[in-house]
Amino acid sequence: MKTAILSSESDANLNLLIELADKLGIKTRVLSQQDAEDLSLAYAIKVGRTGEFIDTQDFIKSLRQ
Repeated sequence: MKTAILSSESDANLNLLIELADKLGIKTRVLSQQDAEDLSLAYAIKVGRTGEFIDTQDFIKSLRQ
């Protein structure tokens, strides 16, 4: 299964794409703003995980700079 996420400032254009997808037998789902933010956060966490530990004090110092 492949997934595509589309974003548009135009509701009419987005609805046209959703209608076309439905006619082609492609499942669609409109995400709320919260759902989109959750997906973005989950992706950022996944990409940012290195499996390495860092020193807490060094991390706090880097945040203060």
